[in-house]
Amino acid sequence: MSGASMRPVAGVPGVNFFVEDVRGDFPEELEIAPLERPVNATVRVPGSKSVTNRALVVAALADGSSTIQNPLISDDSYWLMDALVRLGFPVRADRLKDITTIQGQKGIIPERDVDLFVGNAGTVARFLPPVLALGEGPYLVDGVPRMRERPVEDLVEAMRRLGAGVEYAGEEGRLPLILGGGGLQGGVAKVRGSKSSQFLSGLLMAAPYAAEEVVLEVEGGLVSSPYVGITVEVMNTFGVEVEVGEGYRRFAVSPDSYRSRSYAIEPDASGASYFMAAAAVTGGRVEIPGLGAGSMQGDMRFTEVLEEMGCDVRMHADSVAVRGPERLRGVEVDMNPFSDTMMTLAAIAPFATGPTNIRNVEHTRHQETDRISAVATELTRLGIRVEERRDGLRIEPGPVHPALVRTYGDHRMAMAFAVTGLVTPGIRIQDPGCVTKTFPDYFQRLGSLR
Repeated sequence: MSGASMRPVAGVPGVNFFVEDVRGDFPEELEIAPLERPVNATVRVPGSKSVTNRALVVAALADGSSTIQNPLISDDSYWLMDALVRLGFPVRADRLKDITTIQGQKGIIPERDVDLFVGNAGTVARFLPPVLALGEGPYLVDGVPRMRERPVEDLVEAMRRLGAGVEYAGEEGRLPLILGGGGLQGGVAKVRGSKSSQFLSGLLMAAPYAAEEVVLEVEGGLVSSPYVGITVEVMNTFGVEVEVGEGYRRFAVSPDSYRSRSYAIEPDASGASYFMAAAAVTGGRVEIPGLGAGSMQGDMRFTEVLEEMGCDVRMHADSVAVRGPERLRGVEVDMNPFSDTMMTLAAIAPFATGPTNIRNVEHTRHQETDRISAVATELTRLGIRVEERRDGLRIEPGPVHPALVRTYGDHRMAMAFAVTGLVTPGIRIQDPGCVTKTFPDYFQRLGSLR
């Protein structure tokens, strides 16, 4: 998360324990030492970012005190907790017990006239505005320069259709936004889902506190639809029912209130993908406890890709184990529903016996960086032939050359290409500290594979 290191919340006990500038512990670049033998390890990964941030938002809107177990503690979750504290929500994060407690205010935003900074956290930038529309305001939401480049007009248009007070503080269609003052009236709103599913998720989570029923109709395609499924699941668990139309095209939420509860966050499937890939590319075995057949995360479909590449995948109720083959096969795959693992696949594709085609991920050009372009550029730097397409990549297998991999401040670039370095000597990761966005101790856990 270049340019947006953590900052303390002055005088807020239980939150500032983890907000020191952890990026100072990272060098400017980090060389990955190849493994001397196939990996054979059990790896525990932190809680899911996607589930953590949804649970934090819903718990803040709930009636009473909720306990979040196994929350992800990272830059992204920090910016959300920081925002909640500044908005007047009592938040206490206990690192020793691995829990966070939040005193929900039943849809009320305690503070007004607050400026909020979300760093480079896309979920926070998309989830907060509909929630802030419930308060008296004014609230200003802003982020790092890259966050200002990421589009938000689809969210703003839908909010205005629901009667929310939202204005641009600068350039049309971009952060910063000014919110609050009118509440959510409700009604029917069309939501374009071709750039991000987070707009829909943010609107859904605030919808129970609208004056009237909220009906959201998806216009065009919906990218990364499993993440909307996570939103619906979290809302249901906290006591609010979402009426879901066939094909995830229509969602209806009646006026209601979330009920407080204790909620356990499952391990992060996106983070687990790197360790699964390590098993795949080394011909070894990795087991991930706590993440199994019952997972709500769409990124678990990455295991299906690994199976197609020749891996042996054993899926159990509460764990998954991946064993790599002697040599991986190239694949052709539509990764739209689980695009956060696109870079993981790209990082191991050079070691397959045939080309790999990744398609239908054009929306990843609007994330922490233009991920399609970034992956193509860095694979080319490593000596791999890549065809960059509008919505994906074709990657030819071939020998990987030593090089410095630029990460563009994108945590997933760093984590994915570190897996390449487990096989090829001389792979150096520029700005490894960007992993603090979602996985602060990633490189320590990668080192445990030894």
